[in-house]
Amino acid sequence: MRPLVHPAIEDVRPEAILHALSDPSRAAIFARISGAGSVQACASLSALGDRVIPKSSLSSHFKVLREAGLIRSERQGVEMRNHSRCAEVEARFPGLLGAIMSAYASQGCGTAGKTEGA
Repeated sequence: MRPLVHPAIEDVRPEAILHALSDPSRAAIFARISGAGSVQACASLSALGDRVIPKSSLSSHFKVLREAGLIRSERQGVEMRNHSRCAEVEARFPGLLGAIMSAYASQGCGTAGKTEGA
């Protein structure tokens, strides 16, 4: 298995965060992870509203979120567990995540979950 890439918070770039959250599905996934306040398994996040994201697309979304520095993923048996890095990102870029997620919420995109620390 390939190791998972988790950038150090000093290496997290705002353009990577903007790219990661530019996709409404990724923004919704991130909102659910950050709003849960606990570690979330990938499989529990596959349903967004009335649609189910295919496993291959879900893996791709998690990779983009992870490499942007928004989540941390850990393998636990056959499951991948994900948790938010909101507090770290908020400390580095105050207000960025809150502004992005608020913009989605105001558009009614189904990502109205508040991010912790924002």
